[in-house]
Amino acid sequence: MNDLEKFFEARNEGRGIWKWTHYFDIYDRHFSRFRGTDVHVLEIGIYSGGSLEMWKDYFGTKAHIYGVDIEPNCKAYEDEAVKVFIGDQAKRDFWKGFRREAPRVDIVIDDGGHESEQQIVSLEELLPHIQPGGVYLCEDLHLSRNRFGGYAYGFASNLNGSQRWERNVENPARRTVSGATKFQSAVHSVHLYPFVVVIEKTAAPIKEFLSPKHGSQWEPFLK
Repeated sequence: MNDLEKFFEARNEGRGIWKWTHYFDIYDRHFSRFRGTDVHVLEIGIYSGGSLEMWKDYFGTKAHIYGVDIEPNCKAYEDEAVKVFIGDQAKRDFWKGFRREAPRVDIVIDDGGHESEQQIVSLEELLPHIQPGGVYLCEDLHLSRNRFGGYAYGFASNLNGSQRWERNVENPARRTVSGATKFQSAVHSVHLYPFVVVIEKTAAPIKEFLSPKHGSQWEPFLK
C-alpha cells in the first residue's frame, strides 16, 4: 500500500474518509512528485473533513490545502494549514471569487456534487488557473447519468490537433514540424481510469512537435 492507502486503512476513528480503494494508486501516480514541496492543493467536496487531513499528511508541512463545499458547516474544518471556501461549484461567479483569494493552485481534486454540469463548470473555470505542470483530477464518474466522461473524451481529442505542417519532400533528412495548438501547448496529457479522469498540464508552453528522420537509405515512396 502507498502512504495514502495506509492513512485511509488506519482511519478507524475521527473524521470520515470515503474513497474507492483503486483511487489511491491513481492519486499517488500523479501526486507523488509534489510531496514535500510548497504545493497548493484544492479539494472540491469536503464532506466529513477526513480527506483534508489525509492530504495534509501526504503532501507534508509545506503544503497549502484549500477546501470547497456548499455546506456552511464545513467551515469548521479550517485550520492553520487548511482554508475552506463555502460556495456552489456550478456557479462561475463563485470561482471568480475563489481565484482572487487563491491566486495559485497546483492540484485540483473534484470530489464534489458528482453532477456533470458541476464538474464541467469547475474544470472550465479552474484548469486555466492551475500552474504549469499541475494536475486536475475528477472522480466518481460512475453514475449512469454523468456526462463528464463523454466530455473528457471530446476534450482529449484536442491533443491530436495540428495547426501547421512543414515537410520537405526533396530532402528526406529534414525534419517534419507540426505547430502546437493552444490546447497542446497547455495540456500535456489526459488519463482515463475507472470512475476517474486526470488532466496534466505542460510544465512549459510547447510551440511545436518535431519528427526528424535519421538514417541514409530511404525507399523512394517514403520520401
